[in-house]
Amino acid sequence: MARRPLLTHAPLPAAALALVLATTSCGTAEDDTLTVWIMEGTNPDATGFFEEANEAFSEEHGMDVEVEFIPWADAQDMISTSIAGGTMPDVVELGTTFVPEFSDAGALHDLAPAIDDTSAYNEGMLEMGEIDDAVYSLPWYAAIRSVVYRTDVFEEHGAEEPENWEELRETALELSEAEDDMIAFPVPGDAQYSVLPWIWGGGAEVAVEQDDGTWVSEVDSEEAREGIEFFTDLSLEDDLSTTGAVNWNEIDVMESFSEEDAVMAILGNANPKAVVENNPDLEGDIGVFPIPGQDEGYSDSFAGGSNLAVFEGTGNEDAGTAYIEHLTDPEWSVRWADDTGFFPGGVEEIEEYAESDDPTVQPFAVQLNEAGRGTPVAPEWGQVEAENVIVGMQQDILNGNVSVEEATESAADEIEQILNGG
Repeated sequence: MARRPLLTHAPLPAAALALVLATTSCGTAEDDTLTVWIMEGTNPDATGFFEEANEAFSEEHGMDVEVEFIPWADAQDMISTSIAGGTMPDVVELGTTFVPEFSDAGALHDLAPAIDDTSAYNEGMLEMGEIDDAVYSLPWYAAIRSVVYRTDVFEEHGAEEPENWEELRETALELSEAEDDMIAFPVPGDAQYSVLPWIWGGGAEVAVEQDDGTWVSEVDSEEAREGIEFFTDLSLEDDLSTTGAVNWNEIDVMESFSEEDAVMAILGNANPKAVVENNPDLEGDIGVFPIPGQDEGYSDSFAGGSNLAVFEGTGNEDAGTAYIEHLTDPEWSVRWADDTGFFPGGVEEIEEYAESDDPTVQPFAVQLNEAGRGTPVAPEWGQVEAENVIVGMQQDILNGNVSVEEATESAADEIEQILNGG
């Protein structure tokens, strides 16, 4: 999905959250109003959506619902503060990378006893809230990144969608020569989720949990380095990007594409709609293809989005679980997805989008179903993101400060220190 604003400081460690929970008493008497925290800005008509969704829930369950919209930038701090003060809402929307921290801390209610079939939900998003046999959140809406491109430019120069990394590079080189006033393929420095596909596509994991519970990063492996070097060399060696992109985030990349400055770009599935809104002249001239694999197939892309969770100890756990089932039901999840440009969190619903005739929708759904994954399911992963470890690595390479080997060695060390509590 759209890139989350980074935290201004590291989130409260899971161990500290767990201690807070153990010493905090929460009300246990069931209330007649269900309180829900939803992140603001995802749906331009969120108020109207929830008025209808909540009315339908109330009619069926006889319980009022009060929704409060909270900003993404403050969400993690607000949630931690609510836990410390015993003032948690009953239901909360969590970005997928938030879920492991609060699951591990014991803040969330286990939904598994109430869920008949977890296989109905997107696996990559679901596993972010799974610990052993417990399920602490359910996927609500999903997002993925693929390659968005100018179909008119491709057609004019007889270019075809590349099917592997070398074809991607060759296509970008050809189009760069043919369109010397356009950026063939922006390589952003401040866009972590644009870097991960090349690590995964090279055959490496960002971090792997060992049998003893410790984490080992593979960012400095030969496979990861090969992928990172391919991506950064598109800029450093092939001059297919622009030097200013070292400071670009995903919004900057989208704006470049929207302003007709870029031929191809890694963008999220909600971006084509926004691009056309910004520049109606591009309607009908936008195509999408999944990020190619190194030799064939696809490179995995970060499957983001949001899950829904119920807080433990509020007294409304059963009603909260019912509300999550209500919002993730296709009647409401598909409507939310259509309103926002994201995908529902259900497997069957995503498959319907994968059969769409819309060239700006179908490839994203294929990417999500066949080559989407989450970040490491580690309670401290949020701190890795907050400290810009991957971003710092990418920018150091693009700025020429260090070699790929040096940057990845440093990043792997930082990831391991954070995930292992060092």
